[in-house]
Amino acid sequence: MLKPAHEADVVIVGAGVAGLSAAHHLISAGVTVSVVEADTRVGGRMATEVLDGFRLDRIGQLLSTAYPELRRTPGLDGLVLRPFSPGALVHSGGKRHRMGEGGGTRGALTAARALASAPRAPLARPLDRARLSAALGRLAATPDSRLLARHERTALAALTTRGLPSRTMEGFLRPLLSALLCDPGLTTSSRSADFALRDYARGRLCLPEGGSATLPELLASTLPPGTIRTGVHVTAASTSAVSTKQHGELGCRALLVATGARAAAELLPGLRVPDFHAVTALHYSASAAPLTGSSLVLDADRSGPVAHTSVISEVDPTRAPRGRALVSATVLGLPPDGLDRPVRSHLAALYGTSTADWELLAVHHDPEAVPAMTPPHDPHRPVRLLSGLYVCGDHRDVSSVQGALLSGRRAARAVLGDFGMSPAPESEELSSAA
Repeated sequence: MLKPAHEADVVIVGAGVAGLSAAHHLISAGVTVSVVEADTRVGGRMATEVLDGFRLDRIGQLLSTAYPELRRTPGLDGLVLRPFSPGALVHSGGKRHRMGEGGGTRGALTAARALASAPRAPLARPLDRARLSAALGRLAATPDSRLLARHERTALAALTTRGLPSRTMEGFLRPLLSALLCDPGLTTSSRSADFALRDYARGRLCLPEGGSATLPELLASTLPPGTIRTGVHVTAASTSAVSTKQHGELGCRALLVATGARAAAELLPGLRVPDFHAVTALHYSASAAPLTGSSLVLDADRSGPVAHTSVISEVDPTRAPRGRALVSATVLGLPPDGLDRPVRSHLAALYGTSTADWELLAVHHDPEAVPAMTPPHDPHRPVRLLSGLYVCGDHRDVSSVQGALLSGRRAARAVLGDFGMSPAPESEELSSAA
């Protein structure tokens, strides 16, 4: 039988962050690429709903200015990041305590000093402050190789080995890591948790201006016209072609599957599907913004369903119409019944104000929002299954935007290596653990 004409050198299935990142790296190297996406839009889970002038993210995942892939990925030069206030506000004992002043590593390391002056603060003694500062300082300076060489356990178990008092761990590190990892039980690999905490110590938490969808939309807009086709459903895949409902068979020299983990396993039987962390994002409109500025608000007491919250319109004014405030809250895990009522009550306590007149704009629940990274977790799982067949996504690296972008770059390098255009960064063959 005649082989179908090549659609492109590489067909990428999925126009999420990982697939778009891979497309940029491949095209930059002179490879022709065609990206097909089943949805009518690009971005995957990085989606933003526009409603009456509000821009509402479907998943409240936090970014960090310390993510190196935000600088390495072609096409993201125009990305504008809106940072939160340095550190965080931690609610404990009915009061909010400022967690850090200044930016970057210095801001993270001064968290304990700021808390020491507050009543019932998690860190009450100078020795506690010194220990936390030293631990975060060492982590900020630790290279990847040393983090990967550490004994692996759950993030929660690792907290007890840091030499810090329980009030430090429960009052600061635990709620912070839960927010960063979208993991309320801290079942995540301690190595992955160390990377997340190191990014926090090195940079600032932030959001893309205009909504999370801005990032993939920018990647898509800076690709050559015609590279991406949306609304295309792939039914079968091989190293030389993909079958689609809309366009028949599309030939290629290599195939890269850049979908979510479950969709990838349907196209490539044998891939392991991980467990997931569920995330629910609730968005409220208020006539006046609570007096917390652009801070991330955490609950050290875990007294309600909200893991973290913020006045998003204070962080990024483009996300709300003039004269209205946008308050977003993130609930991790299985949400309780009648979610609005307990969330309102919890937000009233966290912000110290009535929420009775707040308008609920949207509730977005995703049971598979974040792939779980339980130990043992390989942060660089194989992206090359065999010559001509590749897979990428945050389920192949770490469960973050950084991981998705990095996975796309690794997959692109593997393709180029097999094309003889540049060496692959590492030997990656299909294994039973893939």
